[in-house]
Amino acid sequence: MSTTHSRTAGKAMLSPAVILLFLWMIVPLAMTLYFSFLHYNLLTPGTSFAGIANYQYFLTDPAFFEALGNTLAIVGGVLIITVVGGTLLALLLDQPMFGQGIVRLLFIAPFFVMPTVTALVWKNMFMNPTNGLFAWLANTLGATPIDFLGHHPLASIIMIVSWQWLPFATLILLTAMQSLDSEQIEAAEMDGASAVSRFFHIIVPHLARAGTVVILIQTIFLLSIFAEILVTTNGGPGYASTNIPYLVYMQSLLQFDVGGGSAGGIVAVVLANIVAIFLMRMVGKNLDL
Repeated sequence: MSTTHSRTAGKAMLSPAVILLFLWMIVPLAMTLYFSFLHYNLLTPGTSFAGIANYQYFLTDPAFFEALGNTLAIVGGVLIITVVGGTLLALLLDQPMFGQGIVRLLFIAPFFVMPTVTALVWKNMFMNPTNGLFAWLANTLGATPIDFLGHHPLASIIMIVSWQWLPFATLILLTAMQSLDSEQIEAAEMDGASAVSRFFHIIVPHLARAGTVVILIQTIFLLSIFAEILVTTNGGPGYASTNIPYLVYMQSLLQFDVGGGSAGGIVAVVLANIVAIFLMRMVGKNLDL
């Protein structure tokens, strides 16, 4: 069989999967875009053309700006904790120790726990102001227990999500660290470089590419955080822990405003694509170094 025929046969076999994936993505997006231009409330019979009224309402709603700020705070806070913490944990796990494989497995395990289960564990076992572990520690030390979810909802969400994503960052950075030539470290040590100098001048530059990949992948997923908020704070108190996806959920499924929720969904998609394009360019520059 010629090369041309092989390529044609390969494209023919791949085409059903590509078409199915295309329809899976485009059809819901097209329907969302269509509904975003309609006055469509499930509590009101009938629909009517709304133009850009849904977008104007969504973008001028004070809750939108608060949700946007919360979204950026969640993404930024989780990235800082996971990248810095992942680097330090990768340094620790890269050292020879007894039971190294088991220790690494235990560090990575939280990443495989479902977000809903993670949120329930933190809500009931750790952050419960009466029976939680943090409340028990506070009572043991003679301090007043803190209602984290009630008084510090956004910080609590950041903590929960960081705990879930820290193993992922650690795994990627640990893999990159293991590819570092040990002779460079030994040569720098023989030249009198301190541990801090070796870390910032050899290890950190070596981990730059892996860190960029961690930031890219995590940001895409962190922009759509939902289950952790639904299970723990329901976006409250008020809008204190509401992000863009949860605001869209409230508009479309709690207020039954399909048109407004669809407009919010389109806005969320546009914002996510802007961030993704920016990060892809950043990754491209780092990979060309």
